[in-house]
Amino acid sequence: MNRVSVTKLINKLSLTNLTPEINTDDIWLYQPEINRPALQLAGFLEHFANERVQIIGNVEYAYIMEEMTQEKRVKVFEQIFRRGIPALIFSRDLKPEAEILSLAVRYNVPILGTKVNTSDLTAEIIRWLKVELAQMITIHGVLVEVYGTGVLITGESGIGKSEAALELIRRGHRLVADDVVEIKKVSEVTLVGSSPEMTRYLIELRGIGIVDVKSLFGVSCVRQTKSVDMVIHLEEWDRSREYDRMGLEDQYTEFMGIKVVCYNLPVRPGRNLAVIIESAAVNHRQKALGYNAAKELYRRVQENLASHRDR
Repeated sequence: MNRVSVTKLINKLSLTNLTPEINTDDIWLYQPEINRPALQLAGFLEHFANERVQIIGNVEYAYIMEEMTQEKRVKVFEQIFRRGIPALIFSRDLKPEAEILSLAVRYNVPILGTKVNTSDLTAEIIRWLKVELAQMITIHGVLVEVYGTGVLITGESGIGKSEAALELIRRGHRLVADDVVEIKKVSEVTLVGSSPEMTRYLIELRGIGIVDVKSLFGVSCVRQTKSVDMVIHLEEWDRSREYDRMGLEDQYTEFMGIKVVCYNLPVRPGRNLAVIIESAAVNHRQKALGYNAAKELYRRVQENLASHRDR
């Protein structure tokens, strides 16, 4: 199961730890959601999502301070802290009482603060946690951004994936990952690829060795993450095989239940892979905008045949 520490959440969102006595390195988040305690503050703890980050905003704070006695506040927060929540965040620069902070330290529940409003804080935490805690697989291949399209290049070792990527980079496109691509399922329709930190911005070229793309070509030719929009699978040219020459029907490959358009590209001497991949990326964008060149050719052929029959 994927997890992320509360410390990483604090650093990412620039939160203030109001309970510095607590070591947040060993407190983990497993759920990419948050909870704003409402009924829980009234004492109803059935179905309490205690595994989520809890957020106190203006409404909750007003109820706590105006509708509860201090004795009641301490009792309610003690019941909540006993459930083992991972963290409690006060938004809008709201300040918890000293008794609540002392209670949090006793139950090892970090209390965090921020000036950000509750809606923006909620959206950012959910967005970030969904990426951090997303289901992930590792693929052998190269991920590049070509004209804004995330292209995953796959194929057997030595087929020319890195060489094609290097030519694309030289032509102004951007490298995301070489050799090992980490793909995360951040939603039911979106896959995001990145590189392990160890090999980030590096390309291996057989006969030359390791090349640092960021140093050679500049920061404009690399990026840390990119959605996986299409797959180019490189394979040795097989004269006995019939390759698709029209492209009327898209072929797909599947990662973690999400289908991605896939093109099988035969490789043989003399073929400029970088130009072909560029063309495939542009063609993919055209299809996304509603234009399909293969279907347009098919329509013209049908119209031509119909005009001949009418003569």
